[in-house]
Amino acid sequence: MGKNIHSPSWSIYVALFMFPLYIGAQELVLPQDSIIRINLDEVILISARKTLDYNKQPKPLSSLDEYLESSKKVDMVKRGAYAWEPTLNNMYSERLSVTIDGMRIFGACTDKMDPITSYVDVSNLSKAHIASGQQGAEHGTTIGGAINLELDKSNFRDTGLEGNLETGFESNNEMNVVGGQLNYSNSKYFVDTDIIYRKAGNYYAGGGEEVSFSQFEKYNFSALGGYKIADDKALIASFIFDEARDIGYPALTMDVSLARAMIASLGYEQDELWGSLTNWKSKLYFNTVTHVMDDTKRPDVAIHMDMPGWSDTYGYFSEAQLKKEKHSFLFKLDGYYNRSYAEMTMYPNDPDELPMFMLTWPDVRTANTGVYVEDELDLNGSFLKLATRMTVQNQKVADEFGLNSLRIFYPEMEKSKTRFLKSISGQWHKMWMPWHFNVGLSYGDRAPSVSEGYGFYLFNSFDNHDYIGDPELDNEKSVEANTKISWEKSKFKFTAEANYFHITDYIIGDIDPSLSVMTIGAEGVKVYKNLEYANLFNASLEMKYGLLEHLNWNAVLSYHRGTDNEGGNLPFMSPITYGSGLQFDNRSISAAFQVKGAGKQRNYNPNFGEDETAAYTVYSVTLGKTFAINNDAVYAKFGVENIFDTYYSTYTDWKNIPRMGRNFFLTLTYSIN
Repeated sequence: MGKNIHSPSWSIYVALFMFPLYIGAQELVLPQDSIIRINLDEVILISARKTLDYNKQPKPLSSLDEYLESSKKVDMVKRGAYAWEPTLNNMYSERLSVTIDGMRIFGACTDKMDPITSYVDVSNLSKAHIASGQQGAEHGTTIGGAINLELDKSNFRDTGLEGNLETGFESNNEMNVVGGQLNYSNSKYFVDTDIIYRKAGNYYAGGGEEVSFSQFEKYNFSALGGYKIADDKALIASFIFDEARDIGYPALTMDVSLARAMIASLGYEQDELWGSLTNWKSKLYFNTVTHVMDDTKRPDVAIHMDMPGWSDTYGYFSEAQLKKEKHSFLFKLDGYYNRSYAEMTMYPNDPDELPMFMLTWPDVRTANTGVYVEDELDLNGSFLKLATRMTVQNQKVADEFGLNSLRIFYPEMEKSKTRFLKSISGQWHKMWMPWHFNVGLSYGDRAPSVSEGYGFYLFNSFDNHDYIGDPELDNEKSVEANTKISWEKSKFKFTAEANYFHITDYIIGDIDPSLSVMTIGAEGVKVYKNLEYANLFNASLEMKYGLLEHLNWNAVLSYHRGTDNEGGNLPFMSPITYGSGLQFDNRSISAAFQVKGAGKQRNYNPNFGEDETAAYTVYSVTLGKTFAINNDAVYAKFGVENIFDTYYSTYTDWKNIPRMGRNFFLTLTYSIN
């Protein structure tokens, strides 16, 4: 994995803006009376059956990870070919709120091998809303922002019975995808069902190097239905079952034998509530996650370990809107109760030695209740949105063995701790046609995650250290400033966007030389602590141009920087990234050519296992065609990713694990109308 990759010159970055790119993420164009018109949201359209033409998707049966990675704000931490962890504004899951149709769900893996996004599939979803910073506070406490994955539903449209069958194949890892959907909808009720199955072997990096332990197998089933009990009242229910087995993680020391989630909800919707309150939506939900790590298929294991984990969440939310004169209010009450439990059993090779057992998450119970209010005010030519969230959160260690284990390090530790969390933000939008200008300022804080507060000897293979939580950590606090300016006229659009986060009491691991390691081969022990502060800056430029009626060009360039209070580099900070390309679509035929890449990662932190990541540039091409068969349709799409079989890795690839080399893919869909 040590091949040299030549760095492109700055002239390449500039030249890319003279050459086209199709980016899968698409900004949502909102009507002027929309309640979210001045958010700095990005929307990634996913569904092929209800909200987007199938031929607009660059790779229709790709994983959700690949869809999210097409966003200019989202990167994905890759530990293998499966279950990539999303980041937003160069911040990771602890600092984000990730929800599925507004439902809070928490992974069951202490090593973050099961992000929430791994328990749904593109067949379940219509779109992904990406909200930056405190713009995401509607979905929960956050620092970096929120990702809300919206379920796809027929929603009482008079479409009758419809469905499709779909299959796909990828050459690099010989992945097979088979799926189908069957839906019925009328003005009284609807039922949507879908199922999808994926199985892949090891993939090959550029140059033909096999990446061992990168296989996976997964299937997903979902059902969603609605029934109108009156013209303006409806019940909505949903259920998702997702299970993956035999998942390899080549960047880690362990694999996963089972990752399973069951996600259920029951909702009630009413158009008119009372007075001027409208669009009342309420939901009760439950989800359970089981995750089992093991190393039984790894050769030369120093000591065999079993590491299962469980996460159960019960939650609710209720929201309504109110429009009064120039004000548009949104009121929301939400809450959840989560149980996180994980254990580790180590089996010595010497049969005369007894197994060793510990609780890595000591049955932590989290109860969270919050109120969110926003007001969007029409100022005659400009708009001002004010929003606030107030949250009470209690965490309790329910297991006495786990509590006593943590009291080895914190003798005065209380069993339970309550925190008060706050968010307030303001966003102003002014239109000087064809110019649009946004500026915002916000404050928000968050509680430590379960791992940061209560983790017990969690091994991080990236920096080769064991980690211990600290239940007395202060809340992490963030002040954010953001701005966005765009110019749009006729066929051309230019957008410049930037945000800056000043985060006090920044939570990060710090070496404690007085502690001994638990993991064989670990270099030391880190304990989570509060830094005085950290600063993060993100900026991007984007251009779009309609060259011809059916031919469009898109280009994007982004820059990121993160430092601590001593000027040191924060880990996992993106280098300069870029992309450019063309998309052609005339409804019957679609084609796209894209190039994307990154500069050399110069601002890295070796104390967290990082080294310099080389620059890279990769190219891809796709071609699609729609065929009509009576009233039905067949859609085929063929593509080649990483055309020149480049060997490369990105700054988010765990321990520099290489990305996939040249890959041919083919998808076929038969749509029954």
